[in-house]
Amino acid sequence: MTAAEVLDLARARGVMIATAESCTGGLISGRLTDIAGSSDVVERGFVTYSNAAKIEMLGIRPETLEAHGAVSEEIAAEMAQGALARSQAGLAVSVTGIAGPGGSEHKPEGRVCFGIADAWGVRTETIEFGAIGRAEVRAATVDHALRLLTAALRG
Repeated sequence: MTAAEVLDLARARGVMIATAESCTGGLISGRLTDIAGSSDVVERGFVTYSNAAKIEMLGIRPETLEAHGAVSEEIAAEMAQGALARSQAGLAVSVTGIAGPGGSEHKPEGRVCFGIADAWGVRTETIEFGAIGRAEVRAATVDHALRLLTAALRG
C-alpha cells in the first residue's frame, strides 16, 4: 500500500490522520506528507522519541512505562489513543520499537509495537522484523504502518 493510496482512502472516508512515532522519528508522517495536497487528510504527527516526550505530548502514563517499558503494545495503545485525543484526527497510528543496533534478550532489535486508534477503540500488534539493520527496520515499520492505516480505512 502506498502513501498516496492511504491518502485517497482517507479522503474518500472524510477522515483525518495523526501519527505518533518513536523509532521512526517522523518517517510515517514524512511519507504521507511527501505527497502534494496531503494536508487535507494529514492532521498532525507527534515525534515522541523520549519517554518524557511520550508522557508530555501524548499523555502516556508513567506507571505503564514502568510496568511494560516503552517498547510494548501497552505503550503503543496509549500513544495511539493520546494522538487521537490531542488532535482533530479520526484515525491515529503509533509505533514504538528497537530499530537497532542493539536490543536485549527481552526486547530484541527489530521488535516494533504498533497501535491504531479510532472512534471504535484501539488495536495493537507486535512485529519482529529481526536484526535486519536500523534503516531496514525503520523502512519496514513505515510500510507496515501504512498497511494498518489502509486496513482501518477500509474498515
